[in-house]
Amino acid sequence: MAIEHDYFGLLATGPDGSIFWSETVDLGDQAVTVDLTAPDQDDVSPDALDIAAALISGLEDVDATARRSMLAEIDDRTSEVTEYVLQQQEAYGDDLPDVLVDVSGDVAVDIIRALRLVSMTILADEHGGSEPFAVLEYALDADEADEVLLVNLASDGAVQSVMSAD
Repeated sequence: MAIEHDYFGLLATGPDGSIFWSETVDLGDQAVTVDLTAPDQDDVSPDALDIAAALISGLEDVDATARRSMLAEIDDRTSEVTEYVLQQQEAYGDDLPDVLVDVSGDVAVDIIRALRLVSMTILADEHGGSEPFAVLEYALDADEADEVLLVNLASDGAVQSVMSAD
């Protein structure tokens, strides 16, 4: 079987009933990999696909929302965003200004501005649930993505959490 959608076209299912769609989307000068996945097509509603399409089409706004959420956490010394910023400062040392887009004097803000949105994974079967509907992956250097920040979004586009992963 398959699901047809105006934005995604024909979403074919695998032998196990799962669906997967992938594209590279431009966000400014960045190429962002966008994946849509669900383990069972029966758990994917037309509304979930419409919301997924809206998130992809509005990726610039989604990115801005995610970055505002990261910035809101830099004053919390125990947040994973603060921990990530400190890790990047230690890893890059004196070379940090070379990877920053803008040097304002506030290193945490500068690091968040310089993060590259590497990918967005949409978990289409999580529409309306408590688990993340979309996960944005950010890295300071997309080629060295060992340490990343993950921003989890609900299906309404609200940020659920920001966490580091390595």
